[in-house]
Amino acid sequence: MVQVLAGERVQVERGPSGPLRFWRGEGLGRGRYEVGQLVEHRVEAGPGRQVWRVEAVRSGRSRTSFAGVFDLTWEPADDRWSLVRVHD
Repeated sequence: MVQVLAGERVQVERGPSGPLRFWRGEGLGRGRYEVGQLVEHRVEAGPGRQVWRVEAVRSGRSRTSFAGVFDLTWEPADDRWSLVRVHD
């Protein structure tokens, strides 16, 4: 199942190869996700939006049982990260 989101804003900690972890949700119940693998990275034409497809797991859960694939985008003009798609 693929869930398309309307650009949910997320916070991302980025390393030299791409996102290392990200946080989604508001308030104290925010979920932290640990990136296990970079699946794909591309730069789209025009404003240079970058799309990162990553396999990640919510912190504290087993990677083999609860991993998902997430599409994160970075808009360089706004320095903004968004979660735009979740693949279950």
